[in-house]
Amino acid sequence: MSTIFDRVDARLARTLTPARRLTLQRPRTLALGFLGLHAVFLFALLPTILTGRVLGDLPLYRTWAELGLEHGIWQGIDTGWVYPIGAMLPIAFAGIAGPLLYQLLWYLLTTALNAVAVGALTDWGRRRGGFKSAWYWLFASFLLSPVGLLRLEGLTAPLVIVGLVLLARRPAVAAVVLTLATWIKVWPAAVFLAVVTVSPRRRTVVLIGAAVSAGVAAFVWLVGGLQYLTSFVTEQSDRALQLEAPITTVWVWLATLGHHSTFIYENFAIATREVSGPGTDVVASLMTPVMFGAIAVIFVLMLIAQHRRADAGQLLLVGALALVSAFIVFNKVGSPQYMLWLVPVVAVGVGRSWAEWRVPATLTLAISGLTTLVFPIFYLPLIDGDLFSLLLLTARNALLVVLLAWAITDLASLAWALPKREARILARRALPVGQGRIDQ
Repeated sequence: MSTIFDRVDARLARTLTPARRLTLQRPRTLALGFLGLHAVFLFALLPTILTGRVLGDLPLYRTWAELGLEHGIWQGIDTGWVYPIGAMLPIAFAGIAGPLLYQLLWYLLTTALNAVAVGALTDWGRRRGGFKSAWYWLFASFLLSPVGLLRLEGLTAPLVIVGLVLLARRPAVAAVVLTLATWIKVWPAAVFLAVVTVSPRRRTVVLIGAAVSAGVAAFVWLVGGLQYLTSFVTEQSDRALQLEAPITTVWVWLATLGHHSTFIYENFAIATREVSGPGTDVVASLMTPVMFGAIAVIFVLMLIAQHRRADAGQLLLVGALALVSAFIVFNKVGSPQYMLWLVPVVAVGVGRSWAEWRVPATLTLAISGLTTLVFPIFYLPLIDGDLFSLLLLTARNALLVVLLAWAITDLASLAWALPKREARILARRALPVGQGRIDQ
């Protein structure tokens, strides 16, 4: 596999000459790239905006916003909801100018948070090492734009980037950002777990996170919705295997090949496609315990690596990537926006060291491109049993497993590697007599 990534590096070196790299590291070039990309997004959305329509998950979001703003019925307060209560903040904000402008306000909110993420990665143009991360984030955002522009992950992903970047310098602010992101969509909890496991700032993060969560709970209690505060945990617990989930791939193949008792159907209640076949009910019931078992293994590896004094920055990011990947691979739900869970961690890792992060960086871009090919481009043919579409989905899911394997392998290497001090002592002992003080 290293040969493949060596070739990728060689191609990048030929394409990104020193002069081009210098150009890409200029704040003006990055700003133009950001504005150009988001102008393309605006142009693509313009027919929808001008006609007052909405795309993706936004029809649901707009309905929820209208129920709250116009009728006083708030999801997560007056009724159970599939999302944490914090998701109501951006959903309601996009509706404050009325339903006809919902798509425009959602686009502006997404653009603003993307700008903050790029600014945080580059320290607003002052940190040269962050430009690689920023360009990576923009490219991945382009690849995943059909879901990034139209779902809540497009808001939580830049928030996670900001939280990871600010952790070392402003842990209190980072804790607030990560906690709020988790109260919008559950997945940042994986990053939060990595932070509180290995970060030297864990005490600050835990205290601030607990305080913010207590504030959220107190607000919900005051408005009379405490009984629904954790409804998002149970609302989707009885879901079947979703079409795009990695674990479902075997049954999708069976359905495509015409197995008599295996089929793809639409769950109209939650507007998604699911798969039914021999053993699917049992597997669906087992996936959550299996997922938490994988998370427990990763957690133990992180503790061992921390005890053996592994590099804290690398351990945090690798651990976060392993946890997020496990959330995806062992999940019975496999929505395309889940791929946006991977990008923030990898983008920050790329800024840390391309050599250490080239494998997950390349895999994540490939996963992102394949995801958009599957949904929305070839999604309808996939439902109808198109073999090419199924091959795309299979390749995407296989790469997700490879990415998880890389993260766990790297985490294990950090866990079992010798601490730096012991490694130096052993290296000195191995030197011939008289050479032990050369590097002192």
